[in-house]
Parts: sequence; structure tokens; C-alpha cells
Amino acid sequence: MNFIVSRDSLFKNLNALNGIISSGNTIPMLDNFLFQIEGDKLTLTASDIDTTMTAVIQLSHVEGEGSVAVPARLLMETLKLIPDVPVVFEVNEELTHVRFTAGQGEYDSPCFDGVDFPLLKPMEDPQTFHIDAQVLQRAISKTLFAAGNDELRPNMMGIFCELSEDHITFVATDAHKLSRYRNTSVKVDQFASFILPKKPMNHLRTVLTPVMGDVQVDYTTSPTSNFVSFAFENMVLYSSLREGRFPTYESVIPKDNPIVYKVSRVDFLNSIRRVGIYSNQSTYQVRIGLSDELTTLSAENFDFSNKAEETIHGELTGEPMDIGFNSKFLREILENMDSSEVELHMSEPSRAALVLPSENEEDEDLLMLIMPVMIAQ
Repeated sequence: MNFIVSRDSLFKNLNALNGIISSGNTIPMLDNFLFQIEGDKLTLTASDIDTTMTAVIQLSHVEGEGSVAVPARLLMETLKLIPDVPVVFEVNEELTHVRFTAGQGEYDSPCFDGVDFPLLKPMEDPQTFHIDAQVLQRAISKTLFAAGNDELRPNMMGIFCELSEDHITFVATDAHKLSRYRNTSVKVDQFASFILPKKPMNHLRTVLTPVMGDVQVDYTTSPTSNFVSFAFENMVLYSSLREGRFPTYESVIPKDNPIVYKVSRVDFLNSIRRVGIYSNQSTYQVRIGLSDELTTLSAENFDFSNKAEETIHGELTGEPMDIGFNSKFLREILENMDSSEVELHMSEPSRAALVLPSENEEDEDLLMLIMPVMIAQ
């Protein structure tokens, strides 16, 4: 089996797949890329069992068909250091050895028969919808940071996706903070919901950054087939879905919030960053004193006699109030918003606060929530 492929094309596609490969694979075969030749098409595959990603490259010079697994690290490190020249691959008949030639270089490596590479079974009767690549990328970016890390609550270690005839909704929460992204440009006839795992969504967010056009999403949520796939350009990412029920997030979003504080997002974020340095390193508590004039942000670490206080300008509607937040969580929320101004909607110091952009993008509705912390007296 011999073929010729452009170095840049091969490296670009393998680089997109490389993030799927886990550093702690228990199956040695998964430390390889799978190369499959069928006709004049080369299909590249990377997998960690739970997630699989493929890319297809059109070839102009190819002899033979078949599949072979090539060591990923060795190949990526080599391709990274060679110029953009045609790369000639030659695989012996026993599928145990591969030689690739590029320019004046000739490189040899062991390889393995591709039949031993574990592949996902095709989904049975999947449901399908389409979403703009940049909308999907934005939806993941605005919610993934809020997903949980607690292995005891695996149903919160991902992004909840909810489809309806009015909109698509993405939600993530770790019980301390919550982010909900809703977009009315994507609608389906039949209601559906599922939980997207963190690792593949983080990778998908990265590879979608330069992609323009639609992504085709296929999913099955039956007891015997619980998978999702995202097809765009020449690539497809397949992933298993998280098991379990996502929390009833709507019940924790407060509806009556008479106190509204509007402030420059960047000014507020920078102040939180600075003051947070001086907070207790177990609670990261920052105290926010809301008043009609200046707003005071303060933090103190009694163990080390550290203290900081700043004042910023903002617009307060409602009664003055003191409220405490974990500065790390509040900083994460503000860092994952991009409006020039944000609004905090509150009712009392012991209830959750909403953080909203002062203006939403077209078709979007972004809502973030943060739980308060008890103010140290």
C-alpha cells in the first residue's frame, strides 16, 4: 500500500485529530493514528474509545487499499519539523513497517494492522439537526467553563443540550455557578435532550474556531445507543453521551430580582482580579458593597493580615446591599462574557445572583448565575 500526500494537508488534519488521543491509554493501539485507504480517499482516525474523530483527504497518487495504524507521537513530531513537500508513504505487505519519504529525508517506523484498531459501531436511526459552526463554537465556549469536575456527580460533568421547536439551549453548572446559552436560530420539531461530555466538547470548540458553514449533528439516546456526532468540512467527531439526568436548572434561576447593578465588564473584572489576590485562599471571598454612589470591593485574609479595597463606578437600581462572592467563580463568569457592560440582578445576600450581558447578540440569550458566599463579619 503506497500513497503520496501533501505534508501541510496531512499535518493540518492530524493536528486536528491529535487532541483526541489520551496520554493514559490502557489500550496501546489507541496511541496510533489509523490510516485507511479506499479508492482515492485516505481516512484518518484517532480515538480514546469514548471519543473518535475522523478526517478524509483526497489523494491523487495511490496504489492498493487497506488500513494500518501508525504511531501518532512519532509521526506528529516528524511532520512538525519538515517543510511543505509531498510525503510518500510505503507500507509493506505484512502491515508491520511503514516508510515515509519527504524531500531528502527517509523515515522508518513499525506499524500495525488496522483491523485491530477499535472503531465505533454506526449509530442506529439517528435524529439529525444542523447548526452554524460559529454558533456551536460560541455555545460551547459560553458554557463549558461552568461544567462540574466532581466524579461523584458525573451528570454535571458536561454540557446539557436541549432541543425544542423554539430554540436550542446549552447549560452547564457545578452547583456554584451556572451558564445558560440559548439560540433561536436552531429549532427542531421533536423535543430532545442529552449531556455532552467535557473532553470532546473542549476539543470540538478548538477545531471549530476557523470553520465556516453548517455542522450536521446526529444523535441517538436509546438505552443501547447513546451517541452524538458532529460532521463539518471533511471531519466527523463521534462521542458517547453522559449517562444520568441533568439537574432541573430552571428551578434555581431566581425570577424576582429587584436589585440591579450595571457596570463596565472590564472595570469590574479587573477590580475582581486585583482584590481577589488578597482574599482567603479557601473561600476566595470578595465583599461587594452596592450603593447609590460608589461600589466598594474588598477582601481580607486574616491568616496573613492581607487586605484590599477598591471602589468603582456603576448604576444601582434598588436598595443598597452588601453581598459576597467567590472571586474565582465571578472572574470566570466575567471572563466568559464579551459585552461592554454587564448587569447583576439580585434580591438578597443569601440568594443566587444573575449576571447578564447588557446587550445580547442577535438570536442569543445568555444568562449566568453565581451563588453567594456568607460574608465574613
